[in-house]
Amino acid sequence: MVQVENVTTAKPKIDGSIYSAPKGTTLPTDAKTALNAAFKPLGYISEDGLKNKNSPKSDSIKAWGGDTVATVQTEKEDTFSYTLIEALNIEVLKEVYGADNVTGTLQTGITVKANSKELIEHPVVIDMTVRDGVFKRIVIPQGKVSEIGDISYNDSDAVGFEITLTGLPDKDGNSHYDYIIAPTVTP
Repeated sequence: MVQVENVTTAKPKIDGSIYSAPKGTTLPTDAKTALNAAFKPLGYISEDGLKNKNSPKSDSIKAWGGDTVATVQTEKEDTFSYTLIEALNIEVLKEVYGADNVTGTLQTGITVKANSKELIEHPVVIDMTVRDGVFKRIVIPQGKVSEIGDISYNDSDAVGFEITLTGLPDKDGNSHYDYIIAPTVTP
C-alpha cells in the first residue's frame, strides 16, 4: 500500500552533518550511538546538499540477430558528492589536502602544502534528519576523496571544496551502511 508518510526530504543536523575520522576509528553500527571523539565535523556544506551515486553499470550480451539475452554487471561505484564551504576550518583543509599537509591554527597561522601525495581512505559519517524527525546516518567505512573540483575565489560565492568521496568495500564487501530510526528513540 502506498503511504505519503514514507516520502521524505533531508536536512543536516543542526551541529553539522559530515564527520571524518582517521583510518581505524571505531565505527557506529546504528543511528543513535554517539560518534567516537575521533570523528571531526566538516562544517557547513553548500545548499546543493549531498548526492549519492550508487548505480551499477552493465554490458548487454546479444544473440545473433540482436536480441539481448543477458546483462552482466561490470562495476558498481558508490560515490558521494558535496561541497564543503568552511574554507577556514582546519578539519576541512585536512580532508582536502591530507592531514599531514596541514599544520597550525587560524590564530597562529595555517600552512597548507599542496602536493601529489595520495589521500588515505578513512571513515566518514553523514548524519541527517528526514521526515517527521526521523534520523538517518550513513556510515562509509572506507571513504576516499577521489576528486576535488575547481576552487573558485570571488566576491559573490563562498570559497568551497567540491568533493567526490568514493566508498570502498569494507571487509564484508559493503561500501556504505544506512541506519534509520524513528524520533521516539533518542539519536
